[in-house]
Amino acid sequence: MSARPDLPDPPEPPGPAPTADTTADTTATATADKSAAAADQDERLPAPRAALSAVTWKEIAHLLANLPMDLLGFVYVCVWIFCGALLSVTVVGLPVLALGLVGCRWFGSLERARARLLLDVRVDDPSPLRAAQPGFLGWLWAQLSDPVAWRHALYCFVRFPWGVLTFTVALVSLFAAWPLLPWVARLLTLGDRAMVRGLLSPSDGLELRIAELESDRVTVTDTASADLRRIERDLHDGAQARLVALAMDLGLAKEKLTEDPEAAARMVDEAHGEVKAALTELRDLARGIHPAILTDRGLDAALSSLAARCTIPVTVTVDTTTRPAPAIESITYFTASELLQNISKHANAHHATLDLWRTDNRLLLQVTDNGQGGATAHHGTGLAGLAERLDSVDGHLLIHSPPGGPTTITAGLPWRDRTKTPTNPLPEETP
Repeated sequence: MSARPDLPDPPEPPGPAPTADTTADTTATATADKSAAAADQDERLPAPRAALSAVTWKEIAHLLANLPMDLLGFVYVCVWIFCGALLSVTVVGLPVLALGLVGCRWFGSLERARARLLLDVRVDDPSPLRAAQPGFLGWLWAQLSDPVAWRHALYCFVRFPWGVLTFTVALVSLFAAWPLLPWVARLLTLGDRAMVRGLLSPSDGLELRIAELESDRVTVTDTASADLRRIERDLHDGAQARLVALAMDLGLAKEKLTEDPEAAARMVDEAHGEVKAALTELRDLARGIHPAILTDRGLDAALSSLAARCTIPVTVTVDTTTRPAPAIESITYFTASELLQNISKHANAHHATLDLWRTDNRLLLQVTDNGQGGATAHHGTGLAGLAERLDSVDGHLLIHSPPGGPTTITAGLPWRDRTKTPTNPLPEETP
């Protein structure tokens, strides 16, 4: 038999012919796909942003405000100088000049506020003017000799041409040179910043020094008041209470001396123990005020005594050939005492070192421990108060305490030589 040839597959039956509804559905689907793609493309567009930054707009506002402000200051100074010059031959001439200087100070404070708001220039306000002598004449002389007010008057006078220039350039650039406006505004405001810092700042380092000394005086006063309250509290709660109890025990022992001598003897023994405890508290209190070992033997022996009372081993190294002034010596001692107490309470250390040496004009105290670290002078800690007390005597406190340790704290104090006070010998008693 012959092989049967392979037959081709039968053709598929034709599907139904497309209708009008099918065509409409296809068109609607394609349109929806295109709309979704367009929406996705819109979502990928970057957000619109301003052509100029907020800082540039502030600088432009400052430049545009220069003309009215500088015109006001220029007119004020010109009228004030003219009236003061005309009235200088009369009695009221000098008071007019003094009042004008007061107004210059007020205008300067307004300009500092404007620079702080629009240019981010932080200039400290000058210290309030104080008359050296009471009365009207003292006030008058203080106003007329005020260098800050005269520099403010100079600022008002020289600013007018600069204000006209900056206003014109900023206004023209705002419409005609828009792409260059950020660089133009920055260049012009650099001149404004220089004028504010040069003419509206405190007179010199003396003003800043006066403000610093005033702050230091407040710190010293508060520290002294706190120390007095601490001493009063320790006396009232410690030694005074023990002495009162001692007096009562001795009174009872006196009453029982004839009736029950053995009980009286026991009460006297208890009173003897109270006397010893009171003496110990008074000795500790005196050491907290000013230790006798510091007065007699200096910092080397006093710091060694502190190290001996510390709860961990402390290695002390003192490299000073002479003794500083008593005040510096006392501050150094109590600084070391507080630092060692902090190590005992918070550091979880096993060993510490205390080094003291002198440079040309500084006395440096450095305390290092191998504790857990993390010491800081912020958030009202004891180190913050210690830093304030050191700052009140032109000292400083540097803290290096990474997490995990070690901690190194360096205190610097100004060196002042000890002055020897001559003592008059006591007169010999005549027989």
